[in-house]
Amino acid sequence: MTGVGKISLALGGGAGLGWTHIGVLRAIDDSPLEIAAIAGTSMGAIAGASYAAGKLDYLEDMARNVNFRNMLRFMDPHFKRGAMMGARAIERELHTELGHLNFDDLPIPVAAVAADLRTGDTIVMKSGQLVPAIRASMSLPGIFKPVQHEGRLLVDGGAALPVPVSPARELAPEALCLSVNLQDDFINRAIAAGIANNDGGKEPNSLAIVKASVGLSLRNLGRYSLALDPPDFAMSPPVGHIDIQNFTRAEELIAIGRRETEKVIPQILERLAERAA
Repeated sequence: MTGVGKISLALGGGAGLGWTHIGVLRAIDDSPLEIAAIAGTSMGAIAGASYAAGKLDYLEDMARNVNFRNMLRFMDPHFKRGAMMGARAIERELHTELGHLNFDDLPIPVAAVAADLRTGDTIVMKSGQLVPAIRASMSLPGIFKPVQHEGRLLVDGGAALPVPVSPARELAPEALCLSVNLQDDFINRAIAAGIANNDGGKEPNSLAIVKASVGLSLRNLGRYSLALDPPDFAMSPPVGHIDIQNFTRAEELIAIGRRETEKVIPQILERLAERAA
């Protein structure tokens, strides 16, 4: 749809929760808004690049058809040094759908965010080949093998910049910026882990404690990141009840993403109208 105003998107990481971004993008496409640029971390980078490349239908179809069996196939479990998962099937899919593309081939600017394990730097990739950048951005430490890229050892951008507002703004300085933080719903995550509202008096097990603690760290890192560089509009979809490692809940997550975005679109249009007045 022809846009009445432009927005940039900062799509945060969240592993299996990343399917939420599909609903966000669908809702914006069905609105008068126009996407001027997308910066993504991890699954946010995959969703953003897929949208810009005209592959969102493919990504959504794949997401809706994930079950535990083909999820394991995609993850490619192994016990090699440096990672638990090989992700060879994911890499094949990325190369099949996006392997011929450079960032400059995309009709809107896109950036993928990763972290350099050697220096601790936040790496924003917005030129060159698309697939290596996406693969680096989604390399969850200890889960997927780090990516050697242009002399750097890169892992998931969530370790450095979980919600990439600054890169989104740099790509489209004239646009309003909308962020999508998938790590903010800690209370529901703690409930799902059996930590919160534990009325039975039973001590939570070690795995539950670790998962809740990691969730708390991710929540706080996302909040600190957004406090340092606030977007014009911020979304925190209520997705904490779904395990971050579960990629099989796409239908629900896409619906949540669409619903939450439809709530904020009128506010964005109002701000744009004020700008134009």
